[in-house]
Amino acid sequence: MALTNQLTGMRGVYLVAAELSKLGFIASPTSRSAIGADILVTDQACQRAYSVQVKTNACVFHFWLLNKKAKEQVSESHIYVFVNIRTRKSGETIDYYVVPSIIVSRKMVYSQSPKSEWYSFFLTDAQPYKDKWSLLGASV
Repeated sequence: MALTNQLTGMRGVYLVAAELSKLGFIASPTSRSAIGADILVTDQACQRAYSVQVKTNACVFHFWLLNKKAKEQVSESHIYVFVNIRTRKSGETIDYYVVPSIIVSRKMVYSQSPKSEWYSFFLTDAQPYKDKWSLLGASV
């Protein structure tokens, strides 16, 4: 299962990088061991740069798991792209939610059980940011 989750995460990173490239941005995936940023992005004039953290789901679609550090990793130039990959008989649907890090920090939820704890960001909080690529500004 861990390998499947890793592959889903990697797929999300490359899907987001492809979307950013399609929009005219220069997008470079980072090393998988990079903390906080999965993709580094700039406009074509290299006037604006962004770090992008990608969170991808292919099974559970109403929330994404976060790292505890998401609370402190806040910057105008740091954004999250939450990805839902849904597979149906009619084909695959991919939804993107482009959310500023300040919103993620404010809306992330802490939960615990007797054996574990986790942080999450819910689809209801992501909905207003569906396909909100405009948060990055113009690519040229």
